[in-house]
Amino acid sequence: MNSLTIGKLKLDGNLVLAPMSGITNLPSRLLCRKHGASLVYSEMTSSEAVVRQSLKSIERGFTCAGERPMGIQLMGAVPDNLAASAIFLQEKYRPELIDVNFGCPAQGVIKNGCGSGLLKKPELIGEIIRTLSDSLDIPLTAKIRILENFDETLKIAKIIEKAGADAITVHGRTQKQGYSGKSDLDFIKGIKSGLSIPVIANGDIFDEKTSQKVLEYTGCDGIMIGRAAIGNPFIFKKISYFLKTGEILPPREAGERLADFFEYTELCRNYGMHTYNDLKRNAQWFTKGMENVKQVRVNINKAHDIDSIMAIMNGLKDCV
Repeated sequence: MNSLTIGKLKLDGNLVLAPMSGITNLPSRLLCRKHGASLVYSEMTSSEAVVRQSLKSIERGFTCAGERPMGIQLMGAVPDNLAASAIFLQEKYRPELIDVNFGCPAQGVIKNGCGSGLLKKPELIGEIIRTLSDSLDIPLTAKIRILENFDETLKIAKIIEKAGADAITVHGRTQKQGYSGKSDLDFIKGIKSGLSIPVIANGDIFDEKTSQKVLEYTGCDGIMIGRAAIGNPFIFKKISYFLKTGEILPPREAGERLADFFEYTELCRNYGMHTYNDLKRNAQWFTKGMENVKQVRVNINKAHDIDSIMAIMNGLKDCV
Protein backbone atom coordinates (compact mmCIF):
# COMPACT_ATOMS: atom_id res chain seq x y z
CA MET A 1 0.00 0.00 0.00
CA ASN A 2 1.42 3.38 -1.03
CA SER A 3 1.72 6.40 1.20
CA LEU A 4 0.01 9.64 0.29
CA THR A 5 1.63 13.06 0.55
CA ILE A 6 -0.54 16.20 0.58
CA GLY A 7 1.55 19.34 0.57
CA LYS A 8 3.86 19.06 3.54
CA LEU A 9 1.74 16.32 5.15
CA LYS A 10 3.00 12.77 4.61
CA LEU A 11 0.52 10.05 5.57
CA ASP A 12 1.29 6.48 6.57
CA GLY A 13 -1.00 5.11 3.84
CA ASN A 14 -3.55 6.24 1.28
CA LEU A 15 -6.93 5.29 2.78
CA VAL A 16 -9.06 8.30 3.68
CA LEU A 17 -12.33 8.56 5.61
CA ALA A 18 -14.85 10.75 3.81
CA PRO A 19 -16.45 13.68 5.65
CA MET A 20 -20.10 12.76 6.28
CA SER A 21 -22.65 14.99 7.98
CA GLY A 22 -24.15 13.44 11.08
CA ILE A 23 -21.69 10.56 10.93
CA THR A 24 -18.00 11.47 11.15
CA ASN A 25 -17.93 12.88 14.65
CA LEU A 26 -14.81 12.45 16.79
CA PRO A 27 -15.69 8.96 18.18
CA SER A 28 -16.35 7.54 14.70
CA ARG A 29 -13.14 9.09 13.37
CA LEU A 30 -11.15 7.63 16.26
CA LEU A 31 -12.45 4.15 15.48
CA CYS A 32 -11.60 4.52 11.80
CA ARG A 33 -8.10 5.69 12.66
CA LYS A 34 -7.70 2.76 15.05
CA HIS A 35 -8.58 0.34 12.26
CA GLY A 36 -6.26 1.87 9.69
CA ALA A 37 -7.63 5.05 8.10
CA SER A 38 -4.63 7.16 7.09
CA LEU A 39 -6.53 10.44 7.28
CA VAL A 40 -9.96 11.40 8.60
CA TYR A 41 -12.15 14.44 7.94
CA SER A 42 -14.65 16.19 10.17
CA GLU A 43 -18.29 16.54 9.25
CA MET A 44 -18.96 19.22 6.66
CA THR A 45 -18.99 22.56 8.49
CA SER A 46 -20.70 25.74 7.33
CA SER A 47 -18.24 28.63 7.06
CA GLU A 48 -21.11 31.09 7.48
CA ALA A 49 -22.12 29.42 10.75
CA VAL A 50 -18.54 29.54 12.03
CA VAL A 51 -18.31 33.24 11.16
CA ARG A 52 -21.54 33.75 13.16
CA GLN A 53 -19.82 31.87 16.01
CA SER A 54 -22.34 29.03 16.07
CA LEU A 55 -21.03 26.77 18.83
CA LYS A 56 -22.62 23.66 17.30
CA SER A 57 -20.83 24.24 14.00
CA ILE A 58 -17.51 25.17 15.59
CA GLU A 59 -17.54 22.02 17.71
CA ARG A 60 -17.66 19.85 14.59
CA GLY A 61 -13.91 20.43 14.42
CA PHE A 62 -13.34 19.17 17.98
CA THR A 63 -10.37 16.83 17.92
CA CYS A 64 -7.81 15.03 20.05
CA ALA A 65 -4.28 13.68 19.64
CA GLY A 66 -5.49 10.12 19.04
CA GLU A 67 -7.08 10.85 15.69
CA ARG A 68 -4.23 12.79 14.10
CA PRO A 69 -3.85 13.50 11.25
CA MET A 70 -7.28 15.02 10.63
CA GLY A 71 -8.79 17.59 8.34
CA ILE A 72 -11.72 19.96 8.73
CA GLN A 73 -14.08 20.23 5.75
CA LEU A 74 -15.72 23.59 5.09
CA MET A 75 -18.76 24.49 3.02
CA GLY A 76 -19.51 27.96 1.75
CA ALA A 77 -19.63 30.28 -1.23
CA VAL A 78 -18.13 33.53 0.08
CA PRO A 79 -14.31 33.45 -0.23
CA ASP A 80 -13.58 35.89 2.62
CA ASN A 81 -15.92 34.08 5.01
CA LEU A 82 -14.43 30.73 4.09
CA ALA A 83 -10.98 32.14 4.80
CA ALA A 84 -12.06 33.69 8.09
CA SER A 85 -13.65 30.47 9.30
CA ALA A 86 -10.65 28.41 8.17
CA ILE A 87 -8.23 30.69 10.03
CA PHE A 88 -10.40 30.56 13.16
CA LEU A 89 -10.65 26.74 13.10
CA GLN A 90 -6.97 26.37 12.29
CA GLU A 91 -6.05 28.42 15.35
CA LYS A 92 -8.60 26.68 17.59
CA TYR A 93 -8.05 23.02 16.66
CA ARG A 94 -4.78 22.89 14.70
CA PRO A 95 -6.02 20.46 12.02
CA GLU A 96 -3.44 19.05 9.63
CA LEU A 97 -5.39 20.42 6.65
CA ILE A 98 -8.53 22.19 5.47
CA ASP A 99 -10.86 20.82 2.77
CA VAL A 100 -13.48 22.68 0.75
CA ASN A 101 -16.67 20.93 -0.31
CA PHE A 102 -17.66 21.39 -3.96
CA GLY A 103 -19.49 18.09 -4.13
CA CYS A 104 -22.41 17.83 -1.71
CA PRO A 105 -25.61 17.07 -3.72
CA ALA A 106 -28.10 17.86 -0.93
CA GLN A 107 -30.80 20.24 -2.13
CA GLY A 108 -30.56 22.44 0.95
CA VAL A 109 -26.86 22.95 0.30
CA ILE A 110 -27.29 23.56 -3.42
CA LYS A 111 -30.05 26.13 -2.87
CA ASN A 112 -27.59 28.19 -0.85
CA GLY A 113 -25.13 28.10 -3.74
CA CYS A 114 -22.75 25.76 -1.93
CA GLY A 115 -21.46 22.21 -2.39
CA SER A 116 -21.95 20.87 -5.90
CA GLY A 117 -23.95 24.01 -6.72
CA LEU A 118 -20.59 25.77 -7.10
CA LEU A 119 -19.58 23.52 -9.99
CA LYS A 120 -21.55 25.89 -12.24
CA LYS A 121 -19.27 28.73 -11.12
CA PRO A 122 -15.67 27.73 -11.91
CA GLU A 123 -14.36 31.29 -11.52
CA LEU A 124 -15.77 31.49 -7.99
CA ILE A 125 -14.25 28.10 -7.19
CA GLY A 126 -10.87 29.47 -8.27
CA GLU A 127 -11.33 32.58 -6.13
CA ILE A 128 -12.27 30.45 -3.11
CA ILE A 129 -9.21 28.23 -3.41
CA ARG A 130 -6.85 31.17 -4.02
CA THR A 131 -8.19 33.07 -1.03
CA LEU A 132 -7.88 30.07 1.26
CA SER A 133 -4.47 29.08 -0.07
CA ASP A 134 -3.16 32.60 0.57
CA SER A 135 -4.65 32.61 4.08
CA LEU A 136 -3.50 29.24 5.43
CA ASP A 137 -0.15 27.77 6.38
CA ILE A 138 -1.46 24.18 6.31
CA PRO A 139 -2.35 22.05 3.25
CA LEU A 140 -5.58 22.77 1.42
CA THR A 141 -7.68 20.16 -0.40
CA ALA A 142 -10.96 20.21 -2.30
CA LYS A 143 -13.65 17.65 -3.04
CA ILE A 144 -15.69 17.74 -6.25
CA ARG A 145 -18.24 15.71 -8.15
CA ILE A 146 -18.01 15.14 -11.87
CA LEU A 147 -20.09 17.02 -14.42
CA GLU A 148 -21.78 15.27 -17.32
CA ASN A 149 -19.07 16.62 -19.62
CA PHE A 150 -15.52 15.42 -18.96
CA ASP A 151 -13.74 18.49 -20.37
CA GLU A 152 -15.75 20.78 -18.09
CA THR A 153 -14.93 18.58 -15.12
CA LEU A 154 -11.22 18.60 -15.94
CA LYS A 155 -11.35 22.38 -16.37
CA ILE A 156 -12.64 22.78 -12.81
CA ALA A 157 -10.04 20.36 -11.46
CA LYS A 158 -7.27 22.33 -13.19
CA ILE A 159 -8.64 25.60 -11.81
CA ILE A 160 -8.49 24.12 -8.31
CA GLU A 161 -4.94 22.94 -8.88
CA LYS A 162 -3.73 26.25 -10.34
CA ALA A 163 -5.38 28.24 -7.54
CA GLY A 164 -3.24 26.48 -4.94
CA ALA A 165 -4.91 23.29 -3.69
CA ASP A 166 -2.52 20.56 -2.58
CA ALA A 167 -4.83 17.65 -3.51
CA ILE A 168 -8.28 16.98 -4.89
CA THR A 169 -10.85 14.28 -4.21
CA VAL A 170 -13.11 13.30 -7.09
CA HIS A 171 -16.46 11.60 -6.50
CA GLY A 172 -17.30 9.89 -9.77
CA ARG A 173 -21.01 10.74 -9.75
CA THR A 174 -22.83 13.83 -10.94
CA GLN A 175 -24.91 16.08 -8.72
CA LYS A 176 -28.05 14.70 -10.40
CA GLN A 177 -27.07 11.10 -9.58
CA GLY A 178 -26.76 11.78 -5.89
CA TYR A 179 -25.71 8.40 -4.51
CA SER A 180 -27.44 6.29 -7.17
CA GLY A 181 -26.04 4.73 -10.31
CA LYS A 182 -22.36 4.03 -10.85
CA SER A 183 -19.26 6.04 -10.10
CA ASP A 184 -17.49 6.85 -13.39
CA LEU A 185 -13.92 5.59 -13.12
CA ASP A 186 -13.06 6.85 -16.59
CA PHE A 187 -13.70 10.44 -15.51
CA ILE A 188 -11.59 9.97 -12.39
CA LYS A 189 -8.80 8.35 -14.40
CA GLY A 190 -8.82 11.23 -16.88
CA ILE A 191 -8.64 13.84 -14.13
CA LYS A 192 -5.73 12.02 -12.51
CA SER A 193 -3.92 12.01 -15.83
CA GLY A 194 -4.52 15.73 -16.30
CA LEU A 195 -3.24 16.97 -12.91
CA SER A 196 0.08 17.06 -11.11
CA ILE A 197 -1.31 17.27 -7.56
CA PRO A 198 -2.50 14.09 -5.78
CA VAL A 199 -5.95 12.85 -6.77
CA ILE A 200 -8.07 10.79 -4.38
CA ALA A 201 -10.83 8.62 -5.85
CA ASN A 202 -14.25 8.43 -4.19
CA GLY A 203 -17.43 6.49 -4.97
CA ASP A 204 -18.38 2.78 -5.08
CA ILE A 205 -15.47 1.72 -2.87
CA PHE A 206 -16.99 -0.79 -0.49
CA ASP A 207 -14.56 -3.71 -0.07
CA GLU A 208 -11.08 -5.04 -0.81
CA LYS A 209 -11.60 -5.84 -4.47
CA THR A 210 -13.28 -2.53 -5.37
CA SER A 211 -10.46 -0.67 -3.62
CA GLN A 212 -7.84 -2.46 -5.65
CA LYS A 213 -9.78 -1.98 -8.89
CA VAL A 214 -10.21 1.76 -8.36
CA LEU A 215 -6.56 2.33 -7.46
CA GLU A 216 -5.22 0.25 -10.35
CA TYR A 217 -7.64 1.49 -13.01
CA THR A 218 -7.54 5.20 -12.20
CA GLY A 219 -3.93 5.44 -11.07
CA CYS A 220 -5.08 7.66 -8.22
CA ASP A 221 -2.86 8.42 -5.26
CA GLY A 222 -5.45 7.39 -2.69
CA ILE A 223 -9.03 6.35 -2.11
CA MET A 224 -11.73 7.91 0.04
CA ILE A 225 -14.25 5.63 1.75
CA GLY A 226 -17.61 6.96 2.86
CA ARG A 227 -20.83 4.98 3.22
CA ALA A 228 -19.04 1.61 3.46
CA ALA A 229 -17.40 2.75 6.70
CA ILE A 230 -20.69 3.61 8.43
CA GLY A 231 -20.98 1.21 11.36
CA ASN A 232 -18.00 -0.65 9.91
CA PRO A 233 -14.70 1.08 10.80
CA PHE A 234 -12.92 -2.27 10.39
CA ILE A 235 -13.21 -1.84 6.62
CA PHE A 236 -9.97 0.14 6.72
CA LYS A 237 -8.12 -2.79 8.29
CA LYS A 238 -9.57 -5.18 5.70
CA ILE A 239 -8.60 -3.01 2.74
CA SER A 240 -5.17 -2.13 4.10
CA TYR A 241 -4.36 -5.78 4.76
CA PHE A 242 -5.52 -6.82 1.29
CA LEU A 243 -3.55 -4.11 -0.50
CA LYS A 244 -0.41 -5.11 1.41
CA THR A 245 -0.73 -8.91 1.23
CA GLY A 246 -3.29 -9.78 -1.44
CA GLU A 247 -5.13 -11.82 1.21
CA ILE A 248 -8.67 -11.31 2.49
CA LEU A 249 -9.22 -11.28 6.24
CA PRO A 250 -12.01 -13.52 7.59
CA PRO A 251 -15.43 -11.88 8.10
CA ARG A 252 -15.81 -9.85 11.25
CA GLU A 253 -17.56 -11.81 14.00
CA ALA A 254 -20.73 -10.33 15.51
CA GLY A 255 -19.03 -10.04 18.89
CA GLU A 256 -16.18 -8.03 17.38
CA ARG A 257 -18.60 -5.66 15.67
CA LEU A 258 -20.47 -5.20 18.94
CA ALA A 259 -17.17 -4.48 20.70
CA ASP A 260 -16.64 -1.63 18.22
CA PHE A 261 -20.13 -0.34 18.97
CA PHE A 262 -19.53 -0.33 22.72
CA GLU A 263 -16.16 1.35 22.25
CA TYR A 264 -17.97 3.98 20.18
CA THR A 265 -20.52 4.59 22.95
CA GLU A 266 -17.75 4.86 25.54
CA LEU A 267 -15.94 7.44 23.42
CA CYS A 268 -19.20 9.37 23.07
CA ARG A 269 -19.58 9.44 26.85
CA ASN A 270 -15.96 10.53 27.32
CA TYR A 271 -16.34 13.45 24.92
CA GLY A 272 -19.86 14.51 25.92
CA MET A 273 -21.42 13.34 22.65
CA HIS A 274 -23.72 10.61 24.00
CA THR A 275 -27.15 11.47 22.55
CA TYR A 276 -30.27 9.43 21.88
CA ASN A 277 -30.54 10.11 18.15
CA ASP A 278 -26.88 9.37 17.46
CA LEU A 279 -26.91 6.22 19.57
CA LYS A 280 -30.05 4.91 17.84
CA ARG A 281 -28.53 5.44 14.38
CA ASN A 282 -25.29 3.75 15.33
CA ALA A 283 -27.02 0.79 16.97
CA GLN A 284 -28.77 0.22 13.62
CA TRP A 285 -25.58 0.73 11.62
CA PHE A 286 -23.41 -1.58 13.71
CA THR A 287 -25.97 -4.42 13.60
CA LYS A 288 -26.64 -4.15 9.86
CA GLY A 289 -25.98 -7.44 8.11
CA MET A 290 -25.70 -9.52 11.28
CA GLU A 291 -27.51 -12.84 11.33
CA ASN A 292 -30.71 -13.31 13.32
CA VAL A 293 -31.03 -9.69 14.44
CA LYS A 294 -34.21 -8.66 12.63
CA GLN A 295 -36.23 -8.40 15.86
CA VAL A 296 -33.34 -6.66 17.61
CA ARG A 297 -33.31 -3.98 14.94
CA VAL A 298 -37.08 -3.60 15.21
CA ASN A 299 -36.70 -3.14 18.97
CA ILE A 300 -33.95 -0.55 18.48
CA ASN A 301 -36.24 1.39 16.18
CA LYS A 302 -38.99 1.36 18.81
CA ALA A 303 -36.71 2.38 21.70
CA HIS A 304 -37.41 5.85 23.10
CA ASP A 305 -34.37 6.53 25.29
CA ILE A 306 -30.66 5.79 25.66
CA ASP A 307 -31.11 3.27 28.48
CA SER A 308 -33.52 1.17 26.38
CA ILE A 309 -31.14 1.08 23.43
CA MET A 310 -28.19 0.12 25.62
CA ALA A 311 -30.25 -2.63 27.27
CA ILE A 312 -31.09 -4.06 23.83
CA MET A 313 -27.47 -3.95 22.71
CA ASN A 314 -26.22 -5.47 25.98
CA GLY A 315 -28.77 -8.25 25.57
CA LEU A 316 -27.48 -8.88 22.05
CA LYS A 317 -23.90 -8.96 23.35
CA ASP A 318 -24.84 -11.71 25.79
CA CYS A 319 -26.25 -13.80 22.92
CA VAL A 320 -23.27 -13.80 20.56
